[in-house]
Amino acid sequence: MINIKENEKLNVLNHSCAHLLAQAVKRIYPQAMFWVGPVITDGFYYDIDLGDVSLKEEDLEKIEKEMKKISKDGKRIVREELSKEEALEMFKDDPYKIDLISNMDENDTVITCYRQGEFVDLCRGPHVDTVKELKYFKLLKVSGAYWKGDAKNKMLQRVYGICFENEEDLKEHLYLLEEAKKRDHKKLGRELDLFMMSEYAPGMPFFLPNGMILRNILEQYWYNEHTKENYVFIKTPIMMSKELWEVSGHWFNYRENMYISDVDDREFAIKPMNCPGSLLVFKSGLHSYKDLPIRMGELGQVHRHEASGALNGLFRVRTFTQDDAHIYMTPEQIESEVVSLIAFIDRIYSQLGLEYSIELSTRPEEKYIGSIEIWDKSEEALAKACKAAGKEFKINPGDGAFYGPKLDFHIRDSLGRVWQCGTIQLDMNLPERFDLNYIDQNGEKVRPVMLHRVIFGSIERFIGILIEHFAGAFPLWLAPEQVVIVPVHHENHLEYAQKVEAILKENGIRVKIDARNEKLGYRIREAQTHKIPVQLVVGEGEIASNSVNVRRYGKQESETVELNEFLEKVLLEINDKVR
Repeated sequence: MINIKENEKLNVLNHSCAHLLAQAVKRIYPQAMFWVGPVITDGFYYDIDLGDVSLKEEDLEKIEKEMKKISKDGKRIVREELSKEEALEMFKDDPYKIDLISNMDENDTVITCYRQGEFVDLCRGPHVDTVKELKYFKLLKVSGAYWKGDAKNKMLQRVYGICFENEEDLKEHLYLLEEAKKRDHKKLGRELDLFMMSEYAPGMPFFLPNGMILRNILEQYWYNEHTKENYVFIKTPIMMSKELWEVSGHWFNYRENMYISDVDDREFAIKPMNCPGSLLVFKSGLHSYKDLPIRMGELGQVHRHEASGALNGLFRVRTFTQDDAHIYMTPEQIESEVVSLIAFIDRIYSQLGLEYSIELSTRPEEKYIGSIEIWDKSEEALAKACKAAGKEFKINPGDGAFYGPKLDFHIRDSLGRVWQCGTIQLDMNLPERFDLNYIDQNGEKVRPVMLHRVIFGSIERFIGILIEHFAGAFPLWLAPEQVVIVPVHHENHLEYAQKVEAILKENGIRVKIDARNEKLGYRIREAQTHKIPVQLVVGEGEIASNSVNVRRYGKQESETVELNEFLEKVLLEINDKVR
């Protein structure tokens, strides 16, 4: 899917369409007042105060109809410049606009607004020339949103929409949205018995047996691949004292997102990140330059207090497992380690059929630790490593972590949607704060450089992405249920089905028998509904020839294959992790 914010034409088109929406809403609901209507990655929205009126999905059609009427009128969109006093007078009856004007930068001596027909709104622009250009749009949904994102404020109504230059692009986008609905990991998670949520633990997923199989496969894959790359593995406590988080800087920079508790008259916090624990492990021993780099991996569970309104299945949770690793190295090893890491991440994503792009996120404008000189050196080192690895990257200014710049890996799924997963963060600050050192070739104590990195990002979120990427139809090696055996008749063919099951289980294949007293076609359709990759039908012919009739998920045709040949093929497919 296209990123509307990054496409200049579509950005202007969608921002203009937000004003068209507001004008239509104002005509239908004269009491309406508006907060902001920005362009977002997948379109635009407007936050609206309608008083006692509560919009429903069916009301969007009525608003769309009015938008089309306004568009046909073809009014020009005119930019107007006002002084602060003039703007306050123009919007004196609108508390939302008064708030915006009052909080504008003192350097903004000129305030701009845009007028189309009877409708005018504060806006920096730019906009299209005329509302006639706004033809191919769709309102998508309505939801609640607190004013200024603060739960203490009034709940406004947020209407989402999308606008394109032509009908073909709009239809393609709407098709992809429908396809995304079918792939919704929350829906498939229930249908495939992968995970559940409970009001007793908001934002904290429960993994069901099938979900645990998938999770364990991914985690074992993670351990196997990291072992090949010479990582060592650790496990650190989930709760540590306030003093540790003060040293790390989290207490001052991240406290509002941490869960805090008093234990024995001391303040403790459940870890929101794994790095301080890893730093303590490194500090607990003596290290020589000959030991470096030390690659220390941890599948560590963390907790972060996310706003309840932001929670979304496995995508936004309050507890998750980061596939963390921290690499301790000499300054001379930075480039080679990052180059090696990029190749490692490339291998993992390629195995799963995920394309990606890289962004270099630089120093935040505020709330960062360390000197600007260290930041500049760190950013330069990451840029050089990307070039040495032969990878292109974009600069994402000001989006670095508070302790260092980072490379963010944005994967693209089968619908073209982009997800930020992998990260490599260069940190010259925390080793200083924790007083880490190693002995160099001159016998002197020297600070190591540290890399924080994840590949999946979060096990939970990555599983959600994979569910939607594969639409729940996982490749054979990842599927919680790999094979179902369907005997034609229970009484005549069950014994042979059990023999086939035993052979497959001996070879580590996840298999079950469906011998229910239901018609054969119904049981095959059930296996397809549950997206089981392989269905084996066995009857008289298969018993006589020691074979199985093989049907693959999503395919109508089947083939009869000798049992040992089937076993050989399916094991090769699993071992090679064929997609």
